[in-house]
Amino acid sequence: MHKGVAGTIHLNRLLQTALNPSAGVLTHGSQKFKIGDKVMHLKNNYPKEVFNGDIGIISGLDKADGILRVDFYGREVEYTLEEMEELALGYTISVHKSQGSEYPAVVMPLLTQHYIMLQRNLLYTAITRAQKYVVLIGTKKALSIALKNNTPLQRCSGLAQRLRPVSPIRNPAS
Repeated sequence: MHKGVAGTIHLNRLLQTALNPSAGVLTHGSQKFKIGDKVMHLKNNYPKEVFNGDIGIISGLDKADGILRVDFYGREVEYTLEEMEELALGYTISVHKSQGSEYPAVVMPLLTQHYIMLQRNLLYTAITRAQKYVVLIGTKKALSIALKNNTPLQRCSGLAQRLRPVSPIRNPAS
């Protein structure tokens, strides 16, 4: 979850303040970026060769020109003010964004305010991202709800309805 006191937005701001007291700040909307910040790229940008989920460190900023430089695995990429919407602080990330990655330690808040996300499969995904340590912070009630809830949310993308007219299969098995 992104909202609330245990959401990624709030936790990222708290961790930025605690871990990176750097003075140089470039603001874009409600985001404040500082040299040394850990950031995540949020959508594929083929011309820049940066992709959804890539993690980098802000290596430079130019307030006058509104330019951020981010080091992605030894390759520096520049972002204009308009392109900064493709970035978010990356100190904390959602379980969904963590899929396919591993981390030395995972700290996961489990609170009933995120009731919709209390699912066994998401808890499993979060725990299996950890290489060495897992810390669950929250309530026993939230943990119990997550462990008992084995029904993932039903996706309502409308994909099946859009594919039916062009599908060569007329009576697909249900």
